[in-house]
Amino acid sequence: MSNAASAYSRTSQTTASPREIEAQALLKAARQLQEVQTNWTGPDKSMHDALLFNRRLWSIFMGAMESNDSEQTLEIRQNITNIGIFVLKQTVEMQTNPDPAKLKSLIDINCNIAAGLSGRA
Repeated sequence: MSNAASAYSRTSQTTASPREIEAQALLKAARQLQEVQTNWTGPDKSMHDALLFNRRLWSIFMGAMESNDSEQTLEIRQNITNIGIFVLKQTVEMQTNPDPAKLKSLIDINCNIAAGLSGRA
């Protein structure tokens, strides 16, 4: 087998599905938020970075739900959009009135949706 074919074979075996990639991104965001909560010393760069990553991720999800190309049913699209709106509101609340306890709902949402995407729910 050629080097290129061998590399392709390894890559094709390790490439994750879009659902698994989304789940991993949600878990990464949850880990960042959890680290902020666990090591809380007040609002700092790590808090802002974690909130920014999570907000961007949810903005992408919400944008995908607006697309007419979405494979999801209207009900699922509405549910994801509603969860995204909640996440964005919680993020603003956390930025204006920082409190590590407020991160719990964001962490839980990300973990639960990641579990559903991975088939572990």
